[in-house]
Amino acid sequence: MVSCWTVTQECQLTESDSKCCRSQRHLRLLLNERVVHFGSVITSYRKPRQQTSDTAITMSNPAALTEASASSTPVYPPIVKGTSLMIAYRLLNRPVLLIGGGNVASGRLFFLLEAGAHVTLVAPSPLDPSIQHRLGTNAADITYHDRTYLGRSDPIKVEDFAMVLTAIDDNALSYEVYEMCKEKRVVVNVADVPPKCDFYFGAQLRRGPLQVMVSTGGQGPKVGAMVRDIIVEALPDDVEEAIEGVGKLRADLRKRAPGVGGELGKRRMEWMIGVCDKWGLGEMGVLKDDEALRARVLDEGWDKEAVLGPEDVGVKRTGGRRTPPSAGWERWIEGKAGLLGGAVLGAAVGSIATLAWVRSHR
Repeated sequence: MVSCWTVTQECQLTESDSKCCRSQRHLRLLLNERVVHFGSVITSYRKPRQQTSDTAITMSNPAALTEASASSTPVYPPIVKGTSLMIAYRLLNRPVLLIGGGNVASGRLFFLLEAGAHVTLVAPSPLDPSIQHRLGTNAADITYHDRTYLGRSDPIKVEDFAMVLTAIDDNALSYEVYEMCKEKRVVVNVADVPPKCDFYFGAQLRRGPLQVMVSTGGQGPKVGAMVRDIIVEALPDDVEEAIEGVGKLRADLRKRAPGVGGELGKRRMEWMIGVCDKWGLGEMGVLKDDEALRARVLDEGWDKEAVLGPEDVGVKRTGGRRTPPSAGWERWIEGKAGLLGGAVLGAAVGSIATLAWVRSHR
């Protein structure tokens, strides 16, 4: 057994988790304890339990961990400015302008299409092979103009789009597009020029409904990819099933206890957190296709103000399986488009709220 201290409690890792120590230790704690540690601060994403404190702790001062755990008064982490706002930005059916048709643009196009955006692509042929492929497979989602973008004199105006991206070698034109977007208050990304970006593309992975992005604020793309790969290795094979199972239980709960906000909304949230805490990744997946099981969890749990674990409803713990290091489209994106972002110090895991409740009980 290997012991690692977190803000909230001492976490016991099994022998199979021993490799998580050193470089992977704090990522494992992120999955197990809802604690993110990158750089010099540990930040809890969850309201601390009554007997513990939620505090910022420098890893160079281990004594602070003991002090924090002994304190009964919440100590909130300080505001450290300089990061990006990590959000999941919805682009479904929204217009996006993409200027460029090369390697980097191909990666941009991939993510935009997955987000459901309608992309206006302006670039002279020949195009990157993957872009040419998308023009055939996703013709309804792309409006292609086979020419160079003309900047201020172009009939296609930046103000007609929710987002503008440039991925071209013409720096002067890229800067002109950036200034146009600033004047019209349109968010813009100029490839490989962080000061001219309202947002960055980070190292990403997707497993069904689960999306994770690692950003290093434009400073260490390769570091972002390395952290992303640690996350990929840590996830069980069936994580999609777990998320979909809990998602269906949550939907059933909202039907049984409808309403937005207030005490009911708070109770619903706390009950779902409790359920996720008790069910491991390997067990959450059984909720996906078993309507009767979900009903039992609600009947004997929610209705009686109790939180049931899998053993309480006759589900045997199996544990989640780990996946091998990333070798899929994440690698293609990394090598093809360089769509990575973010910092060695102060790196943030994007969309990590999705993982906040996914505790591994392996």
